[in-house]
Amino acid sequence: MGPLSQIVSVREFCEWKNRTVRWKEISIKENFLARFERHVFVCTNMREPGSARPSCAANGSNDLHKMLKDAAKDAGLGNRVRINKSGCLEQCEHGTTVVVYPEAVWYGFVKPGNIQQIVSEHLVGGKPVESLILAEDCLNTPACPHREPPKPLT
Repeated sequence: MGPLSQIVSVREFCEWKNRTVRWKEISIKENFLARFERHVFVCTNMREPGSARPSCAANGSNDLHKMLKDAAKDAGLGNRVRINKSGCLEQCEHGTTVVVYPEAVWYGFVKPGNIQQIVSEHLVGGKPVESLILAEDCLNTPACPHREPPKPLT
């Protein structure tokens, strides 16, 4: 037996219906605001000085994150695209790394001069910036040509 079986009058039915409609309207609005077309993650990881691998934060990724966030907002993407800081994305040899989901497009060696192109072509236009995409054989592999071979233990 559902909630309708407990309604005994037309008035109760109308009250139940109004509550249900209001709840659905609220639910739809909340869900609409929580959904983004894309999530952009900017690596802002900071390694200790002298670490074996480079650090995105040392390359100015915190400033780049702010610039990307501002550019997305200026392009009117504030409620459609979320720009996030991330911890290490394990692409340390590729300069500042940015990944865009749901497409899973990985950009490497991103500089401030690339921000407008990423925003206008990819985030607004839907077409990834080919010249910045990391090669498939560089992602999550020790065989990447940008990665230095491990130093022997002494």
